[in-house]
Amino acid sequence: MFPLKDSIKSSKTPYVLYAIIVLNVVIFAYELSLSKTDLIMFIHRYGLVPSRYTDGRIIILGTYEMSVNQFNFIPFLSSTFIHGGWFHIISNMWTLFVFGDNVESKLGHIRFLFYYLSWGVIANVIQFSFMSDSHIAIIGASGSIAGVMGTYLYFFPWSRVLTLVPIFFFPLLFELPAYFFLVLWFFSQFFNGVFSVSSSSSGGVAWWAHIGGFIIGLLMAWSFSRRKEEIS
Repeated sequence: MFPLKDSIKSSKTPYVLYAIIVLNVVIFAYELSLSKTDLIMFIHRYGLVPSRYTDGRIIILGTYEMSVNQFNFIPFLSSTFIHGGWFHIISNMWTLFVFGDNVESKLGHIRFLFYYLSWGVIANVIQFSFMSDSHIAIIGASGSIAGVMGTYLYFFPWSRVLTLVPIFFFPLLFELPAYFFLVLWFFSQFFNGVFSVSSSSSGGVAWWAHIGGFIIGLLMAWSFSRRKEEIS
């Protein structure tokens, strides 16, 4: 399933959302300008490599060992702005574009920025806890975007999402309730996450970052809503 658009128009111009998308695209363009060796070094330096914090090593391609600062926690954030290919960044940025404008409108610009960055860091911490000895770099904005999706579910469950569903190689379009799309998406991530633990392989996808980001987004949306009710 791939979301194409939702049925709710944002009541405010999502300046922060646009800035985040532009920053991701600029960084990806920089990645494209690098040689293959420099790109690998860049990803391992600014991506989140769990083994950096558990045994102080980053092993690249199974042979080369890069010296690192074990107490540099910047990758927990910087990794959320790095992507591993065209499909990775396009799918992430488009999903963020579909759900992010209304979330920013609901939270406000500054709070949306703070929440977005927080979702990414927390999602990475959760993923790290499931693969703490891995030498594979965790990259991508999907943890932050999962937070956006969890928040969207809380505030806009009855929105409609135009969804592309490939069935036997035929692309079909369905307009699904947002709660159905998002809950189905979450459980697909959850079952994949459980399978990745039982099989000792994540298949290159940070399933638990998606799961954690979604749940924390839902919880922070609930907390935000409760505080507004108490103030009013």
